[in-house]
Amino acid sequence: MTLEKETLKVDPKAKGLIFDIDGTISDTMPIHRLAYQETAKEYGFEISSELFYSLSGIPAYQTCCILKEKFGLDFDPREFSEKKEQHFINNIHLAKPIEPVVSIIKAHAGKLPMACGTGGSRQYAIRTLELSGVRHCFEHIVAAEDVVHHKPHPDTFLKAAELLGVDPLHCQVFEDSVLGMQAAEAAGMMATNVTPYYEAELG
Repeated sequence: MTLEKETLKVDPKAKGLIFDIDGTISDTMPIHRLAYQETAKEYGFEISSELFYSLSGIPAYQTCCILKEKFGLDFDPREFSEKKEQHFINNIHLAKPIEPVVSIIKAHAGKLPMACGTGGSRQYAIRTLELSGVRHCFEHIVAAEDVVHHKPHPDTFLKAAELLGVDPLHCQVFEDSVLGMQAAEAAGMMATNVTPYYEAELG
């Protein structure tokens, strides 16, 4: 049986579940990528898909600071970030829920404590969860504005575990990005990469 045909599962040892949002619960990453690329075009440079995905999990403002330094350009990262986020919100309705993950969430709602840990802003996290039909399933959301050190640092997930009242060792994290997986492992949690379970069907 190939991995794509297997069912995404909750580890029997898990007493709390923590989910990334972008690229884990909702297929928003192509929309984020396009938003960055459209904004970069306005500023006269290009962002490759490879570069974009290498920065996955880093909050927008910090990403814009990295881009400014990498390309040696003179722009206001805050202004760039705001324009990028506007491009994103204009197309957020196009994002599709990632069904293998949404199924896990709905099956365990009310049975295990669950939280979200995202590098995105709270505003967009809530909107994305609403569009995916799972906002009501989560007791807590740890967003970019809630921690100082973001993924690959463990702070986002450790904060989520604290809010859930579950020992990190008994938390299972569902992630799609390299930085997110590193953050979960650094937190001492069970880390599950959801990408193999849906990449074939999303293409």
